[in-house]
Amino acid sequence: MDGRAWGLLCALSLMWGTAFYFTTVQLQALPPLTIVMLRVGLAATALLGWMGAAGLKFPNMTNWPIFLGLGLLNNVLPFALLAFAQQSISSSLAGILTATTPLWGVLIAHFFTDDERATPSKIAAVLLGAAGVAAMAGNDAASGLSVDLLAQCACLGASLSYASAAVLSRRYLKGDPSPLAVSTAQFCVAAVIMVPVALWIDRPWTLPMPGPTVWTATAGAVLISTVFAYLVYFKLIARVGASTALLVTFTVPAVAMLLGIVFLGETLLPAHILGMALIALGLAAIDGRFLRIVMSTGGVR
Repeated sequence: MDGRAWGLLCALSLMWGTAFYFTTVQLQALPPLTIVMLRVGLAATALLGWMGAAGLKFPNMTNWPIFLGLGLLNNVLPFALLAFAQQSISSSLAGILTATTPLWGVLIAHFFTDDERATPSKIAAVLLGAAGVAAMAGNDAASGLSVDLLAQCACLGASLSYASAAVLSRRYLKGDPSPLAVSTAQFCVAAVIMVPVALWIDRPWTLPMPGPTVWTATAGAVLISTVFAYLVYFKLIARVGASTALLVTFTVPAVAMLLGIVFLGETLLPAHILGMALIALGLAAIDGRFLRIVMSTGGVR
């Protein structure tokens, strides 16, 4: 992790962290399914142009069941669940709960891969993460089923979906030529799914025309949090590897929280801060990578 790699990681944190802010702004005028339709549809168009400019070929669609799975698990389901959740909970809390994705990945990889079994440290990580979620959702769960509790469960469902997509891509897409091509294919499949669904359910042409702020947020979600974020992510993986690139999980919630507090007037309860701390400890415990990097950066041996 040299200076350039840290710079890429910080840029990626900002790009993915702003997605929660952009969604909150879009929800002022657009329903969740329309937001997802715009994001995947416009991202697919941009990525197709990007792939064409790079001279890459579209993946062989004989693997369409896999791309269907990736489009659903990596785009349609998590985007829709998070947009639904942010109708009733803050972007800060949504960002914190989504940080549980690697913890779900530990459990899924243990049961569906042969070379990523859960170790004692990974089990401890999952338990810490579960404690963090319990700390944040405890009051809502104690008072019975509520809109806020459903929203928090939706965020966890989005995290589970992201983790499932990661395991699916690892198992079945090892031979594809380019992560960019695979991403473009999955966004195209996601767009094919979401466009008719959103048009049928939301009937967006009947809605009032959104103002410039909402359109700016939509452009930001598509270009910054999706298209450009993928470019940075691919560069980071090429430079330091996929597992180290996942350090971004530590910083995305902080970006979402900062933007929510500064620009949206959100506040965090003590339970949310405690939960975020426990989830961060769980992420750090997965393999100790973050602690080793911090100690190395500080000159500790």
